[in-house]
Amino acid sequence: MAQNVSYNYADRIIRYAMRDAGLLQDGDDPNSEELAENMNRLNDLIGLWVTQGLKLWTNTDLSITLIAGQALYTMGPSGTIVMARPMRCIGGYYLDSSNNRRPLIALSRDEYTRLANVTQQGAINSYFWDKQQINSNVTFWLTPDSTAATGTAHLIIQNHITFVASLTDQINFPDEWYMALRWGLADDISTGQPQSVIERCAQKAGMYRTMLEDWDTEDSSTFFQPDIRTGYGYGNYR
Repeated sequence: MAQNVSYNYADRIIRYAMRDAGLLQDGDDPNSEELAENMNRLNDLIGLWVTQGLKLWTNTDLSITLIAGQALYTMGPSGTIVMARPMRCIGGYYLDSSNNRRPLIALSRDEYTRLANVTQQGAINSYFWDKQQINSNVTFWLTPDSTAATGTAHLIIQNHITFVASLTDQINFPDEWYMALRWGLADDISTGQPQSVIERCAQKAGMYRTMLEDWDTEDSSTFFQPDIRTGYGYGNYR
């Protein structure tokens, strides 16, 4: 059976983007300075796009070993859990020692600061996610006691997209994102070109980006319901 072949690597994206932007003629090769600059621009584009939409392939289940009496856990290069800083937390649950799950409630900063006693120990039921520059922090409430510490907390996190370090690196996007990345880069590097080229690149970049963001959704249905949690805000929806 034939295997899928990925063409989603940095050099190919850069070359096609330069041609789309009118900066490279057919049969010509970009020089080393152009390749280096446009690889940096491609990384900048990836760094921005990871903040947009769901990016489902970046979502993972992070298991946190709880320590009795410890509410705060940090994730990042200098965190108590050493890893690349997670972008965001989408949800969470608690897994007890009998492998039974129960959902955890996400608290906003305001909801967490309104809690009367953040040091109270017991069974955890919620968490506060705090995004910082170097690490991402999570604080559980209640602070886990010795019984809660026999289980684990699980957070569904969105990881960073890996930047490309060389021209032969595969982009950390699925192959279906190639056209969006190619035209997104073409749009970024088309400054100074004829207006017709700039407009074409912008139109193509917006079209392909919208198509992929609309497609990058979970297959299950989405629904909304009132948030009736006692003491956690007013008139919210989730």
